[in-house]
Amino acid sequence: MAYTGKVLRVNLSTGKAETEALNDKWAKEYLGGKGLSIKYLYEELEPGIDPLSEKNKLVLMTGPITGTIVPNSGKLAVAAKSPATGTILDCSIGGHFAPQLKYAGYDAVIIEGKSNIPVYLFIDDDRVELRSAADMWGKGAHETEHMISDRLGEVVTMAIGQAGENLLPMSCISTELYRQAGRGGIGAVMGSKNLKAVSVRGSKGLKAPDIRKLSAALNKIKKEDTLTEDNMWAYSDGTPMIVDLSQQTGILPTRNFQEGTFDEFEKVNSEAVKAVTKAKKACFACPLACGKYVETGTTRVEGPEYETIALCSSNCGISDLEAVLEFNRLCDDYCLDTISAGNTIAFAMEMTEKGIHDFGIRFGDVEKFLQMPELMSNKEGVGADLSQGVSYLADKYGGKEFAMQVKKLEIPGYEARGSWSMGLAYGTADRGACHLRAWPAAVEAFGDIDPFTIEGKAELVIDMQNDNSVKFSAIFCDFWALSTERMAEILSLILEREVTAEELTTIGDRVYCLARLFNEREGFTRKDDGLPERIHKDELTTGATKGKLLPKDEYDKMLSEYYKIRGWDEDGKVTADKKAALNL
Repeated sequence: MAYTGKVLRVNLSTGKAETEALNDKWAKEYLGGKGLSIKYLYEELEPGIDPLSEKNKLVLMTGPITGTIVPNSGKLAVAAKSPATGTILDCSIGGHFAPQLKYAGYDAVIIEGKSNIPVYLFIDDDRVELRSAADMWGKGAHETEHMISDRLGEVVTMAIGQAGENLLPMSCISTELYRQAGRGGIGAVMGSKNLKAVSVRGSKGLKAPDIRKLSAALNKIKKEDTLTEDNMWAYSDGTPMIVDLSQQTGILPTRNFQEGTFDEFEKVNSEAVKAVTKAKKACFACPLACGKYVETGTTRVEGPEYETIALCSSNCGISDLEAVLEFNRLCDDYCLDTISAGNTIAFAMEMTEKGIHDFGIRFGDVEKFLQMPELMSNKEGVGADLSQGVSYLADKYGGKEFAMQVKKLEIPGYEARGSWSMGLAYGTADRGACHLRAWPAAVEAFGDIDPFTIEGKAELVIDMQNDNSVKFSAIFCDFWALSTERMAEILSLILEREVTAEELTTIGDRVYCLARLFNEREGFTRKDDGLPERIHKDELTTGATKGKLLPKDEYDKMLSEYYKIRGWDEDGKVTADKKAALNL
């Protein structure tokens, strides 16, 4: 039930598609999703390759629970070497693509080479075809999805827009119009291969070992873990609820992380979004329905998520919700990562206002703000520079001390000066600054752990990173707050063998250390785990975090403790003993 046992390998250079057996040993050691996709890439990619060359590979990987009746199991791992950072890159995308791929008979698709012409890949059970996408090239992801559906009927499609075609390091992949594999330039990997889209339709289904026993056990778990409509924050409010939490605790990025509070936050918070919400949407097998269809003025879109609000509203000084929603819609269509796009525009706004370089846009300038997605995606005018991200701009024009990025990936929506462990999570995230590898702000800034001490923070971040590595390998949606013990209980039913929490913790550690080994092979060391100078030197001046910063010496101590607990050396390299302990 857990695996189909088949991997589809598609070579775009030759136009050939072949199936091969899933590596069972690797599946046991890495489960699927994040872990197994990283394992395949680690073994198959040459060190030092250009992420935009045909030597890079794109892996679409399901997990053992994909396509089953396990709730919150609809996500897909999408992995490659990152065009933005040069690190390992795995993204998560929701919707219905993953179960359809499993029903077509495949645990994974590995896409290699480069087509001479624009194509899209069509998978219909055992039928696999590359078809011309010449008339789709240059179009947005939304129109592309509609064109493919008109031709193929009922399929699920992942597509890129102009940002991916133009190889932007902040380009993403879109499915079902509004769901994205969003970070690290994963869309540019498709664009570099002349691959406009992948469409799938599956009809084979999966066999359950004992559907009654499984259903009864899952119902018990769902009830005990409060996965019901009337008490699920994701269902009732969605991630916009975090706006109020971040404002109250002083960690809401504002005007390029100059402050942690935004005076007009109520115009873009959960209540404001709920006022324009027209319907809800769920991924496959999901009772959470965290997706919100909103409508205001002429804009209709699914969203916005908290990260979009934080980086594209408060961080850009934009309090006009309709403008934020339209920006969200444009980014979805062009396939721009809203975290990186909003962060980059905010940097350009501060550079302009400080007189360092005039990008022609200032905080709160709604009209020019709404022009940016098109200009960036098509690399036109000022967008040609902005399309390359914060690190590029800082190298070219200055302002490095307030370029809010780690490993060239723009920082998400939590101010590290008000949540010190978030700083460590950003610094040690495998793909560059990321809140999905670990989200300690939930128990620190939003919980009862002191945010302004390093005591116990290294262990906290490691535990979260290991747990999330398991969740994204299995693949459980991160919105279902399952303990490792619960995940082990569910996987025991699905895999039809005893799975323990200890085994899963080891798998999580193994996955995270393998990602580190990939990055180490690419030349990354301790120096790349640092944070922007602003976080260490500039005190916040408003709200609950007034007067706060994260001292550099305290961060360095926290980082050293992290390495020691991980079993890495002082430079952040995985030791021989650690490799042996994890069978790496």
